[in-house]
Amino acid sequence: MRICLPKQVNTILHILHTAGYEAYAVGGCVRDSLLGKEPDDWDITTSARPFQVKELFRHTVDTGIRHGTVTVLFQGEGFEVTTYRIDGVYEDARHPSEVTFTADLKEDLRRRDFTINAMAYNETEGLVDAFGGIQDLKEGVIRCVGDAEERFGEDALRMMRAVRFSAQLGFTIEARTQEAVRRLAPNLRQVSAERIRTELVKLLLSPHPDMLRVAWENGITAQILPEFDRAMKMPQNHPHHKYSVGEHILHSLTAIEPDRILRLVMLFHDLGKPLCRTVDAEGIDHFKGHGEIGREIAGEVLTRLKFDNATKDKVAKLVQYHDYSIPETYKGVRKAASRIGPELFPLLFPIKRADMAAQSGYMQAEKLRALEHVEEMYREILAATQCLTLKDLAVSGRDLIGAGMKPGREMGETLERLLALVLENPECNTKEYLLTQI
Repeated sequence: MRICLPKQVNTILHILHTAGYEAYAVGGCVRDSLLGKEPDDWDITTSARPFQVKELFRHTVDTGIRHGTVTVLFQGEGFEVTTYRIDGVYEDARHPSEVTFTADLKEDLRRRDFTINAMAYNETEGLVDAFGGIQDLKEGVIRCVGDAEERFGEDALRMMRAVRFSAQLGFTIEARTQEAVRRLAPNLRQVSAERIRTELVKLLLSPHPDMLRVAWENGITAQILPEFDRAMKMPQNHPHHKYSVGEHILHSLTAIEPDRILRLVMLFHDLGKPLCRTVDAEGIDHFKGHGEIGREIAGEVLTRLKFDNATKDKVAKLVQYHDYSIPETYKGVRKAASRIGPELFPLLFPIKRADMAAQSGYMQAEKLRALEHVEEMYREILAATQCLTLKDLAVSGRDLIGAGMKPGREMGETLERLLALVLENPECNTKEYLLTQI
């Protein structure tokens, strides 16, 4: 079995071999290569100690030298080179209290998370697969190396990584590995919000974001996203729906492109429903105001997971307006686009389509036709460069000052009034006409 290594990786391996040390490409780069994918990065493991690696290469960075990792800067790229090691006791569910360097490659591979990530390769010895990684790749299985409870006890985030890899690769999680997740899921409370966020986003952007269901089934979301668990328990007895709130969310995730903002919006868009459910006299469920409540939930969760402010603002606003009914008139479309903003308004179209795709077939054709009509009108409005924001208005604050108005609250209210006028009648957006309306 042959893997085509990049020239720089081969050169680094050759330099280490020539100096008398073992060295291999290891981990995810080997897994991806065997799957026919282009690795994002190439990691190297070696019997050389960190100071010996530093002696062999002119440009290095002590990335994690305490744990044996040196980044070799070679031909404009960085490659992590890590000494074979055995990890000591993990006291914080992430970092070993100490590491012991070893000369045995198998001992180094034994400490890794999953069998498919515990393979090494170089062109001299070929593939080293001590724990059945090739077989698990063939069978599409995520399995821990050795004892699953030990691996998850070392780093609790590995439980999320198991689900994420299954979503990215379309693999199933092996039974004993899954049992260990169910038992140890509460340990995820010890993991930093930033690391949780990274894994959640990778899962959402995968080809199978609905594998979030597996995270729910095994108790992971109860620790990191209890708002989703609440949605999984909430039925939707309504003609427009056929799934529970949670299942509707999962189906909507698969119906939208793998864009970070869009997938986050679909995750949050209906999480407000369990908090505002009412049942009418005919036994039909209603969820009035769930967009506003969903906006609050999205803001709280995204803050909890340390997302940046730009992401929080965009996602929260789109969640708030995901169910907004846009009138099928040019005036109605202009007003909706102005209210939501020209940056976010176009994103409502794929969001609404994904939402409909996860609903029942009741009136779906009519709803899609109406949405297409609104989108067509919006394209025509853009083509005609009609005014949608204060920025597009033919007059500015400077013009109002020139007309004798003093800066302040009155000026802001006047500009908003003129914008409302132009949204009603776009032909009124001329400087001459607007100044007559002051």
